[in-house]
Amino acid sequence: MMKATNFDVLILGSGAAGLSLALKIADKCKVAILSKTSIKGGSTLYAQGGIAAVLDDINDSTSEHINDTMDAGGDLCHQDAVKYCVEHAKQEINWLIDKGVPFTYNTNSTSYHLTKEGWHTHRRVIHSADATGKALSNTLIDKIIVHPN
Repeated sequence: MMKATNFDVLILGSGAAGLSLALKIADKCKVAILSKTSIKGGSTLYAQGGIAAVLDDINDSTSEHINDTMDAGGDLCHQDAVKYCVEHAKQEINWLIDKGVPFTYNTNSTSYHLTKEGWHTHRRVIHSADATGKALSNTLIDKIIVHPN
């Protein structure tokens, strides 16, 4: 007979979004993550590239990032959603850094290495070598495994 376990929140999916949400709410409630494979089986693990965010406030701006994203999407993107994501990207990157995601630094520097990818007009893509998804996923899973909730 299986032992019944009670949770306050059930999260479907063990990708970056599900793992991040679990960690953000675990201090306030008991969380279960339901995944179609093992917790390390999500697609996030295989993501290369990086994550776009305005981290250089001197040479870049959120308005330029929004424009680049709208251009890349052929103006089919929902502008309010793009605006929200771009305006909150820096705080989410800082949250990931705080959790220990090992983003790549510039050689002989204390600043992060930012790349320019796709339609971006500025270097704003933070990455962990060429395995950002693996670094992100493994870091968040490590934090989740030791969290009491």
